Amino acid sequence: MNCTFRRPAASLVRACKAPTSPRPSTVVSPSCAVPSWTRRSYAFTSAGAPIHQVFNRRTKWLQKERAASNLEQSRTADYLKDEVARRLCERLLDIKRNYPKVLDVGANSCNIARALVAPDLEQDPNMPESTPLVSRVGHLTAAESSESLLFRDAELDFNKEINMTREILQDEETLPFEPNSFDLVLSSMSLHWINDLVGLLAQMNNVLKPDCAFMGAMLGGDTLFELRTSLQLAEQERRGGIGPHVSPLADVRDVGGLLQRVGFKMVGVDVDDIIVDFPDIFALMQDLQAMGEGNAVLGREMGPIGRDVLLAADAIYRELHGNEDGTIPATFRMIYMIGWKESADQAQPLARGSGQINLKDILENK
Repeated sequence: MNCTFRRPAASLVRACKAPTSPRPSTVVSPSCAVPSWTRRSYAFTSAGAPIHQVFNRRTKWLQKERAASNLEQSRTADYLKDEVARRLCERLLDIKRNYPKVLDVGANSCNIARALVAPDLEQDPNMPESTPLVSRVGHLTAAESSESLLFRDAELDFNKEINMTREILQDEETLPFEPNSFDLVLSSMSLHWINDLVGLLAQMNNVLKPDCAFMGAMLGGDTLFELRTSLQLAEQERRGGIGPHVSPLADVRDVGGLLQRVGFKMVGVDVDDIIVDFPDIFALMQDLQAMGEGNAVLGREMGPIGRDVLLAADAIYRELHGNEDGTIPATFRMIYMIGWKESADQAQPLARGSGQINLKDILENK
């Protein structure tokens, strides 16, 4: 499924000032420092295989904090996260359950909370207006590492319509919650920055109650392939080499296997392409920065991309991918996933070969 929409204008977004507080820092007193000559180190065997570090988590935290500091621009650029959160919550309409305790991992600016209080997620004029999903949610815990982003919209009206607690995570790859404590775990637009994705999925499975679901949405596959190819060709032309400007992303074929690997049952994965039109490459990169979605790969080239490279990339972008109206498209490939925690009384698929109808006969009779 593909969806194309225009980048919203800044004038359409309400600019309300929300209080933010600085992230607390840890200070070590010099008087407590231990002289280097008294320290003793020991060699030991690691309990497991080391985690391959792809992203700099502190860099990603700083990007989110800086994005949230510009209130108007940050809210203007939230159109993609709001859209993905809405589409993720739409999938809850097919599950006829109530959720006393819900966890939102990597909540960003509480985009899922806004989607839950929306009056009609399906947006189908031929269907009667449905009641907001928030009526089926008892309490939502919004967990996020960036304090400024998490509390950016704490004074807006949607907070009055949902019972919600905001919790600051010291590390988004470690969940400080008790096992079997949540009826639903959600995550939207955050998992693509996790180094130990398998470990985090296993923790999500652990904090779920038996026969309860995890639902997530993450960028993957060919996201921003237009930008990637244009920058590579421009750098090859102007500098004689290429650098990593777009982060590596998971492939849809791998996500289902990861969910099964950590113990989820009845796994489902689907893909949705969201295509956004921009006036030029500068507007696209400005919005990515305002989203807090800048490059955070370890070993990336420091400093901004040269203007000569960007001008060349913009020309290449228009030549290879440009629209007839002069705009350029940017593809965001969203991977949606669902998995259920195992339970003794959970519905199970029939054994292989137990079917009584041959699919071949049905296809041949068409």
